[in-house]
Amino acid sequence: MIRTYIDAGVLIAAARGEASIALKALDILDDPNRDFASSIFVKLEVLPKAVHNKNAAESEFYETFFAGVTIWSESFDSLVQGAFNEACDSGLGALDALHVVGAVYADAEQLVTTEGLDKPIHRTHLIKVVSIAPH
Repeated sequence: MIRTYIDAGVLIAAARGEASIALKALDILDDPNRDFASSIFVKLEVLPKAVHNKNAAESEFYETFFAGVTIWSESFDSLVQGAFNEACDSGLGALDALHVVGAVYADAEQLVTTEGLDKPIHRTHLIKVVSIAPH
């Protein structure tokens, strides 16, 4: 099994069905050779807006994904400090840094993102970052 940390963009693409990127996202999410890691930060990025907007189908999609997560990043204080350090070292935005370090804390082998190869998240050396963005 490939332990995979999915960032919010991948979940949003899969839930909202945005053309070819949705198919790539669903291929990752449906891969039987993967188990998934996540953090409260991913949940915070995707679920509140769907709940607030009363989008039941989207909320249910996210809840189903989170119910299947096999490992959650914890150690909140050290994770946030690690994210701060990685943001300073690699020039990442706050949430990308939290996702990178969250993936590392969950012993993920890769972080899957919708961010293009030109984005700062690809500068990290802490984890393999895989993009499903169109090239």
